Amino acid sequence: MKIGDRPRQVGVVTVARSDYGIYRPLLEAIDARPELELKLIVAGMHLRAEDGLFVEQIEADRRPIAARVPIALNGDRALDIACATGEAVAGFAQALAAVELDWLIVLGDRYEMFAAALAALPFNLPLGHIHGGELTIGAFDDALRHAMTKLAHLHFVSTASYGQRVRQMGEAAERVINCGALSVDCVTRETIISREQLANELGFALPERFLLATFHPTTRATAQLDQQLTALIGALSDADLPVIFTAPNADTAGRDARQAIEVACRANPAWHFVENMGTRRYFAAMNYAAAMVGNSSSGIVEAGLFRLPVVNVGIRQQGRLRHAGIIDVADDRQAIVEAIEQATSAAFAERWRDFQHPYGDGHAAQRIAEALVSTAIDDKLLQKAFCDLT
Repeated sequence: MKIGDRPRQVGVVTVARSDYGIYRPLLEAIDARPELELKLIVAGMHLRAEDGLFVEQIEADRRPIAARVPIALNGDRALDIACATGEAVAGFAQALAAVELDWLIVLGDRYEMFAAALAALPFNLPLGHIHGGELTIGAFDDALRHAMTKLAHLHFVSTASYGQRVRQMGEAAERVINCGALSVDCVTRETIISREQLANELGFALPERFLLATFHPTTRATAQLDQQLTALIGALSDADLPVIFTAPNADTAGRDARQAIEVACRANPAWHFVENMGTRRYFAAMNYAAAMVGNSSSGIVEAGLFRLPVVNVGIRQQGRLRHAGIIDVADDRQAIVEAIEQATSAAFAERWRDFQHPYGDGHAAQRIAEALVSTAIDDKLLQKAFCDLT
């Protein structure tokens, strides 16, 4: 449905390379609908040179950037993140005042996404939230995600159980759309490049067997960061397999985590630190890795599509829906070593025999685009009532 004689203007907020990669199928689905017009709002890590200046990739993709919201991050301590959140709210408010929109779309649980959702509230702008209802008990992102649920007018959830949790927060059933996870769309649409091409693009030889590692700070337990990294890096050393490490998020204590990982990679000639893997190379690495180790949500959602065993370390992803290919383990060196041995064993392959992916069928983007077209933008949408469960 168009607004008058023009397409509905859909603002999509992207703040990091990780969410931009997840968004790709949705951006294409919006472009494919004449009733919709995409307007990207680019912010956060995309615009910071120290984080790789990923906006250049967005420009190379020829995506229309309607607004840029720089967010200075002078450090990664609690005060720095809190101040950056305040600056982000002001920056998004300026952008929303300048760009005509009919929808604003946010994804996940980062503080920059929350800032965009909060800035939209006084504008009475219809807000769609992707990945509500989930839990990550080890990160304060939980609070941000649930707050965004209360700010949003439509909820695009990745499983039925997450949709039920959104309803428990007082959201009406007709506002909750179980569309599946966009990252499943990404995997099912991607052509996996060869090992040789991946090695050429990364700039180093790709071992026959290697571990793919990602570690993000557990923001509810930053005091234990040194202990967690010591256990993880020590276990990876004991496992005696080459390691490809990806960069951690710009979270609280993220720079400390990054420094420790870079030092470990420089000390071990069989380890490599990759600043910006990109979706295409990351999926290829998942396809060829012997196992994934760390605490990334990609280990929970995407890895199963590659039949990639996952050693999920610590509590950061505690609360997310699991499948049989995941081994949960504490921040303990010996426990991580034993889990890696189990994940890379021939016997582990039996776990995939009756595998069913819990995060959808790869058509999330079309379902979201259809809702953005067909949902009436009126007082019924904008004036939310709290719905008690009976």
